[in-house]
Amino acid sequence: MKIAVIGAGAGGLTAAYDLQKLGHQVHIFERESGPGGLAAGFREENWDWSLEKFYHHWFKKDTDILSLIEELGLGENVIFKQPKTVVLHEGGFYPLDSAAAVMRFPGFSLPDKLRFGLITAYLKYTARWEPLEKYTAVNWIRKYYGENLYKIFFRPLLAGKFSRDFEKVNMAWFWARFKARTAQLGTYRGGFQAFLDDFAGILEKNGVTLHFDTAIDSIKPAGGGLEISYEGKTILYDQVLATISPKLTARLAPDLDAGYKEQIENLESIGAVVVIYSLKEQLSKEGYYWFNLDKTAGYPFLALVEHTNYLSEQFFGGEHLVYCGDYVESSHEYFSLEDGDLIDTFTPILKKINTNFSEKWINRTWVFRAPYAQPVPPVNHSKNIPAIRTPLDGLFLASMSQVYPWDRGTNFAVQLARKAVREMSAN
Repeated sequence: MKIAVIGAGAGGLTAAYDLQKLGHQVHIFERESGPGGLAAGFREENWDWSLEKFYHHWFKKDTDILSLIEELGLGENVIFKQPKTVVLHEGGFYPLDSAAAVMRFPGFSLPDKLRFGLITAYLKYTARWEPLEKYTAVNWIRKYYGENLYKIFFRPLLAGKFSRDFEKVNMAWFWARFKARTAQLGTYRGGFQAFLDDFAGILEKNGVTLHFDTAIDSIKPAGGGLEISYEGKTILYDQVLATISPKLTARLAPDLDAGYKEQIENLESIGAVVVIYSLKEQLSKEGYYWFNLDKTAGYPFLALVEHTNYLSEQFFGGEHLVYCGDYVESSHEYFSLEDGDLIDTFTPILKKINTNFSEKWINRTWVFRAPYAQPVPPVNHSKNIPAIRTPLDGLFLASMSQVYPWDRGTNFAVQLARKAVREMSAN
């Protein structure tokens, strides 16, 4: 068949790879200038590696994408390290990423620490997600972890991740974070963009056609298939796989069944905003990589991530790179502020990490925004997930809103893409 894949993120590239192996003629359409989606990066002239626009990494349990990388013959480029993560408590930062760190954490009483270990072990090794989705994370955590653990640790994480929607989120989503995550974090030699470029190169070598800088105008039924319109041109395909946001898919395909369209338009999500700083000096002299902050305590963003405490600054021309990231609804002022004003809002926090910080340390800054970055899963969310096969014959949808109960990321994008290809092949 002749098949179009819309979107060149990890999911779109994976689907194209599998479809091509099955003998289909595959075209990928991507509105950006290169592959990657939310995992895409950029590289300055004096850098050897690229840097992700939105911080990204793999976990040891991300078997879908790690197996794919091996399948592509690129496994030797995967690197795993265990950086240091800390949380904010009463103005100080403390590790909380191991059993020993939990026992030393000053904010928890001994009963808290025992409860933390027992409940976390239950979620990680015994619990199933299906019974948990009927509870909000807030209510379940307060009941089983207790009020003190909720107030000190879990509430700042939830409120930071989901902004004003945090009380809606169900416990199955929280279970997935314990189930899938590991202390060791992985990346690709050269940065994620290097992997995505390598992957796209393999696809082109295998005969897949990639259209970059190409935005789709519409997807409509025609001639027994689906007609894609772009830049005044039209091409007829037997099947189309959209790996873009559900709401954008609904706009591009006006002939979609009204019920299905309503279902995907009702899916909730929030956006991501990141300011990246290039500094002359190391910010965290302790070598901390990830700082979990507390927006309920007046911090203007969720996480500060010193990337060069995970990977050497020598990969980046000796520059020390720091992310300041937040998840907020697309109507939030962070999406309308000028870049300079957003930077001015975030910069004072750097001095809270290192009292010696001065704005003279700043070499340059970058701002990236994505209005569709994090699905919001309410109670009993499994019934809201749209089918991969849409009611419009030949059109399939594989978006991050469908990886539930797992969190968005390249691993589950690969998993979902391969599931979509199986459904397309059964058509």
